[in-house]
Formats: sequence, structure tokens, C-alpha cells
Amino acid sequence: MSSNARSQIACQMYTLREFTKTPADIAKTLARVKKIGYDAIQVSAFGPIEAKELARILSNEGLECCATHISLERMRDHTAQVIEDHKLWGCRYIAIGGYNSKEGRQADWHQFAKDYSAVADRFDGSGISIGYHNHSHELFRFGRKTALDILIEECSPKVWFEIDTYWIVAGGGDPIQWINKVKQRIPCVHLKDMGVKPDRTQLMLEVGEGNLNWPGILQACREAGVQWYIIEQDHCNGRDPFECVERSLKNLREMGIR
Repeated sequence: MSSNARSQIACQMYTLREFTKTPADIAKTLARVKKIGYDAIQVSAFGPIEAKELARILSNEGLECCATHISLERMRDHTAQVIEDHKLWGCRYIAIGGYNSKEGRQADWHQFAKDYSAVADRFDGSGISIGYHNHSHELFRFGRKTALDILIEECSPKVWFEIDTYWIVAGGGDPIQWINKVKQRIPCVHLKDMGVKPDRTQLMLEVGEGNLNWPGILQACREAGVQWYIIEQDHCNGRDPFECVERSLKNLREMGIR
């Protein structure tokens, strides 16, 4: 990759959430992320920091903010401020970390799709779009359809989907199938791997160090129009999280993603 080539790989900062609690922590951590080799991040789980201060840190480190995770309430109730902040950071994509109808009511998913579509309308003309990040519970089935099917079919086409490879597999699904279902609606994807212990329990692993079908997943991402390959690891199994994101970056580059 030439020095001026734009990398498509980003670090999801939720992985490093224990190191981003204050503005000083954030500055130190982002400097370390840049040194590891990342050129972009997804902002998530940061402690309080002024938008201008974050913009300054990003600029100083030469890091791009490719996406963020924020709450639905903030998107809905403070839309103008959210747009202003994201323009300041040069960030086009926002997602929520998920929704759940804990009572298991199908009607709740239909209502959420309607409500979230209305929130998406509030961003019209801003150059910023909102998306949905899945976990495993969205693969709960209502007959022939899962909750995620309902969201894909009923959310406005303005809403994009941030498919998470690990959580799709944890829900019994195939990441390739779900990436294909949201072709041209998946500018950002979450990459994390899954392994298994001798006692049959599952664990999250660095990209390329578990059992997911990475050649197939990455080809599906290319065909679906993915712009950002975002590395995340919710749990690092006692390992240094910085080491984990570095190993994932190295492995992903070796698979041909730049």
C-alpha cells in the first residue's frame, strides 16, 4: 500500500473502552492505535469529550473517523447537534448498537422499523446516514422470518446495516448470507472471529484466528459494496486488547484487505 493510499480498515474503539475514559486517555489511546497501523477508527464507548477536542486529536494523529455508535435517543432528540459533530469529524456513518424486544413480541420489531425509519428521515440532506448493528438475538424467529429479516424489509432504504460476523454465527446464521441480503446497504461491516474451547464454549478471537470462513466473508463484502472493514473484539480473553487489535489488523492485511 502506498503511503497516500486510503486504508479501508478501521479499529472499533469499543475494544479499547477501558482506555478511553477521559480526554487524556483518548488522546493517548488514539496515538497508540495510529502507531499500531490503523488509519481510521469507529468512535464508541468514549468517556465525555468535547467534539472539537476529539476533532483536534483525530487531526493530530492523522486518523479518520469512519463511523460512530451512539444512542437512538441522541440521534432522535439532538439530531442537529449530532449532524454538526459528525461533520466536524468528517464522519458519514452512524449506527446504534442494536435494539431488543425482550418480551419477544413480533409487533415491537415492526414498530421499531417504523420508528427508526422516521429517525433516518431527520438526517435527509445532511450527508450522514444511520444504520443498525446486529447481535445474535435478531436471529430469533417469528415463523419463517427472523427479527433481522423484519428490519431489513421494513426499515427505510435509507437505513444501512452493520453486519457483525461473530454475532451472526452466534445466532446460528451465515455471515455470507446476511451480507448478501444487505448488498449496497452495508458501507461498514464488523469483523470478529469465533473459536471454541475444549469444553465446547465459544469465544471471540482475533480476525483469522478462529473458524469463520474469511475468504467467503471478505468476497461477499467486496461484492456487497463494503467501504469500511471494522475490527472489533468485545472480549479479549485476558489478552492485552491492543495486542488483539494489532493481530487482527495484521491478519486482515494478509488476507488482502488494505
